Amino acid sequence: MEISRHTTDAAALAALGERIARYRLRQNWTQAELAKEAGVSRRTLIRLEGGESTQLTNLIRVLRALGLLANIDDLVPPPTPSPLELLRSEKKQRKRARGRSEPDRDEGKEPWTWSDEEGRES
Repeated sequence: MEISRHTTDAAALAALGERIARYRLRQNWTQAELAKEAGVSRRTLIRLEGGESTQLTNLIRVLRALGLLANIDDLVPPPTPSPLELLRSEKKQRKRARGRSEPDRDEGKEPWTWSDEEGRES
């Protein structure tokens, strides 16, 4: 079943649970094995696969155990900056380098003086 914006909450939970069960079976895990790997109770996994409500933490643990946690970025992608924010950030970027001071370059040389100061005594 494809989940769309018109899918009811119950139908979305059922479809999600069914998908989790299929991934578990594809990896040839029993419910007890996946529950242990995820750090949740077997009853929690049964509820999750059955489309019942459970804590979000439990879903994250099961997705991690199945190797699917990285797909959360597809579910809720990070927000992209607006065009105005992009324009503002471009203004803040440096356009020129200051150059580096090189104190070692003058090491060992006499300090610079005006030529008329050479003969004067202070």
